Amino acid sequence: MNIGISCYPTLGGSGAVAAELGKALAARGHQVHFIVSDIPFRLGEFYQNIYIHQAETSSYPVLRTPPYDFALAAKMADIAVTYDLDVLHVHYALPFAVCAFLAKRMVAPRPLPVVTTLHGTDVTVLAQDRALFNVIRLGILESDVVTAVSRSLIAQTRELFQVDRDIHCVYNFVDPAVFHPVRRGKLREQVAPNGEKVLLHVSNFRKVKRIPDILEVFARVARQLPAVLLLAGEGPEWNRAREYARTLGIEQKVHFLGRQDEVASLFSLADLFLLPSEKESFGLVALEAMASGVPVVGSTAGGIPEVVAHGETGYLAEVGDVEQMAQYALAILQDASLHARMSSASRHCAVQRFHVNEKVAEYESLYRRAIAQHALEGLR
Repeated sequence: MNIGISCYPTLGGSGAVAAELGKALAARGHQVHFIVSDIPFRLGEFYQNIYIHQAETSSYPVLRTPPYDFALAAKMADIAVTYDLDVLHVHYALPFAVCAFLAKRMVAPRPLPVVTTLHGTDVTVLAQDRALFNVIRLGILESDVVTAVSRSLIAQTRELFQVDRDIHCVYNFVDPAVFHPVRRGKLREQVAPNGEKVLLHVSNFRKVKRIPDILEVFARVARQLPAVLLLAGEGPEWNRAREYARTLGIEQKVHFLGRQDEVASLFSLADLFLLPSEKESFGLVALEAMASGVPVVGSTAGGIPEVVAHGETGYLAEVGDVEQMAQYALAILQDASLHARMSSASRHCAVQRFHVNEKVAEYESLYRRAIAQHALEGLR
């Protein structure tokens, strides 16, 4: 198939999933065309069967801001015709599903089936803006196939938008050949030279990630045993996090690593992953940690309980309950046999339930369904 993919290129779960899906589809022989504003952060090198097409905007005096959404829609239409796309898969309802809707109208009567994947904040956050609500709803209703990354997100979507259309749950996935347990002796010694326990968090540092909670959990852990905290990523809460680490007196034990495009090696350094999010539609980083054999301590928000099995692959507490999370973290870190059991269970769960090959096959099936729907409509 010739498949178009649009996503945000910046650090975040939706862009990571879209990039990894594109790579997996290309490896299976499909032609994959990314229609984006910039190269997605996990596509920084050459991949066979992958093509990048950047939508560019023009500035005009009468326009207050460059019309990116219209430029993207026009680019989608152009690529659909030029490369004979069979299907267009957009990640995030806004603006991509709406742009795809416009592109489909531009190329009509040529068919352009659209598959939209909802990732979370396009539903749980943007939908709170009444000015955007109906636009997002339009994108969802006009897509040929809609998927969401967790059952929790499906329920939220139906409740918020009052839609009864089919929404397919296709969980995010992991490649166990990339994320797997591995000993990194020298690098581990550099991070934890005195044998400290290593705790890790990776995100885009938005408020919903509750970075202060991570620091408070770590501060409680560090009082009980030697430990260091690795924070990978950057975003609006980054400066506040550095200040709060100083306030808690743990700044010497917290390493701010900034943006890291290649994170597999970081997971292999960690003893424990922290994810205390206020909103989390799935928790891709938790899955990547589990595939690397790293137990997770996090919150019960959104789709996290669909990924992390409480008591088996980690522990979950209510959002904001940093004391309970710290106790769970200490229980895992201070009991070698418990850590080993959870590490093994985490790896097994990730491979058995969220393997990249299984999820890519699910998407291929949905692409064929969308294409068949258009074919039937063309015969009417």
